[in-house]
Amino acid sequence: MTAIEGAAVLVTGGQRGLGEAFAAEFLNFGAAKVYATARVPAPAGDARIEPVALDVTDEAAVAALARCARDVSIVVNNAGLPARGSIMAEPVANVQAVFDTNVFGPLRVARHFAPVLAANGGGAMVNIHSALSWAAGAGAYGASKAALWSVTNALRVELARHGTQVLGVHLGYTDTDMTSSLAVVKNDPRQVARDVLVALSEGRTEVLADDVSRRFKAALSGPVEGLSWAVVDGEVVVGDFRANRRDT
Repeated sequence: MTAIEGAAVLVTGGQRGLGEAFAAEFLNFGAAKVYATARVPAPAGDARIEPVALDVTDEAAVAALARCARDVSIVVNNAGLPARGSIMAEPVANVQAVFDTNVFGPLRVARHFAPVLAANGGGAMVNIHSALSWAAGAGAYGASKAALWSVTNALRVELARHGTQVLGVHLGYTDTDMTSSLAVVKNDPRQVARDVLVALSEGRTEVLADDVSRRFKAALSGPVEGLSWAVVDGEVVVGDFRANRRDT
């Protein structure tokens, strides 16, 4: 388990959406300080939040932050780049950009902050995946989150020797700027953050934040066609929709 009381925490993408909810909930749970990163940070309304400029695709910037933020014992890899287009239609350069942020970004942070966490007793690393990590037809975004899930599982094994708790988080649509235009049922980001912090304190390794994530996880043991999905009346429905398709 990881102690939150008195901890210094790094949250990438920590000034909006789910990242902002994490920053607020860490303080509610007793954290002493939160480094909240953004590509262009804004002033924070709380002295315990330190806004930090960071682009997770910039190796030198991640390394520099790790050298400065030596007190961090919890890292939340939350920064991400959306992509809603077909993976066949999306220019390869765009797919590469999504992977650079959503996969290699957290990996850069992990590599540079793992020694910091080890020096501070092990601590924890939280990686934000998605229910779409397990979904067919979720484009470059889903593919990138699937890759991040695999990276997280590898980190869990490799960082165990440091005493570092590695926690993967899967969630469906959540009420943030990224999903503001979507007419779907959405999670409360503050509740997601609270659930993750409870999981940290209990020493868990995975959080399935909602029914959508739980249904996709269960579908992994079945045929791959069962990983398809659709939005019906504002809710994500998981299942094999081949019978409803027409050949063209």
